[in-house]
Amino acid sequence: MNATAKTPRGRATREFSGIVQPALIERAGDQVGVRFLEFFTVNIRNPNTRAAYARAVGNFLRWCEDRGVKKLRLIRPVHVAAWVEALQKQAAAPTVKQHLAAVRMCFDWLVTGQAVPSNPAHSVRGPRYSVSRGSTPVLSSREARDFLKGMKAVNEDGTPYLVGLRDRAIVAAMTYTFARVGAVVALTVEDYYPRKKRRGLRLHEKNGKVNEVPCHHRLEEYLDAYLEAAGIAADRKGPLFRSAFGKTRRLSDRAMLRSDVWRMIRRRAADAGIETDIGCHTFRATGITDYLENGGRIEVAQKMAGHSNAKTTGLYDRRKGDVSLDEVERIGI
Repeated sequence: MNATAKTPRGRATREFSGIVQPALIERAGDQVGVRFLEFFTVNIRNPNTRAAYARAVGNFLRWCEDRGVKKLRLIRPVHVAAWVEALQKQAAAPTVKQHLAAVRMCFDWLVTGQAVPSNPAHSVRGPRYSVSRGSTPVLSSREARDFLKGMKAVNEDGTPYLVGLRDRAIVAAMTYTFARVGAVVALTVEDYYPRKKRRGLRLHEKNGKVNEVPCHHRLEEYLDAYLEAAGIAADRKGPLFRSAFGKTRRLSDRAMLRSDVWRMIRRRAADAGIETDIGCHTFRATGITDYLENGGRIEVAQKMAGHSNAKTTGLYDRRKGDVSLDEVERIGI
């Protein structure tokens, strides 16, 4: 559905499926506007990728307009290069590369739709970036175990603490299945299914992948306790992890958002006295690292994590990532 809105600067924009058209696109006419919207709504299926690319392209086009570029067709490679240089002062190399890729792909789409004559981002190189070890903070096995065990599951009167049981089950799901937070919040009750004598989780990961993972016995214990307390086992199509009504400790019928889980983890980490700047991805990385430290195989970790390339899984392997204090003390100066 189309809608008209005003930006903070008073410029008219059109919005479709949450994608707001920058003024440069508006002024280029309806043909360009439709093609621009189709890049996000027709060409990109993943909602997270769509949102990230929309932010990147919107950022670039607003940057161009702020510097006097009034027509889309007047954007040149030098503008893209200057934008990349400016962005490098504000963001890390992976973010800059993602933003440049989004702009390049968007202009490719406009070129093939004959909306613009050429792609100004095609010849622009992004920053060099090579990594063999991920930057996601990882907890030790003991820290992760204590974090889970320390999450309150019972009220003072001995009744189940529903929100605590839910939060513990969420963290356990990310840790024991190596799942992304997006796949965890997308789980329905029926995605926790019988698997021979045990249970499994059916995770809907990126790019439409469905990853069926058997449940670790502790994860099964935490999920069973949560489901029993929540009383939602019969609602098979409903969300597994549900948001709460404010501070009432009662659950709604709506699924939690990724941002809800992030805030929960930050709050729980502060309560547990964890000073490391952890987030949702920490538990995915912690689970993979612990699995490999205990003799797990990288190809199995790759399958569980839903990675298409073993090199990506290797970024989560922190077994050899740190230089020990003993080694540093070998310096004899």
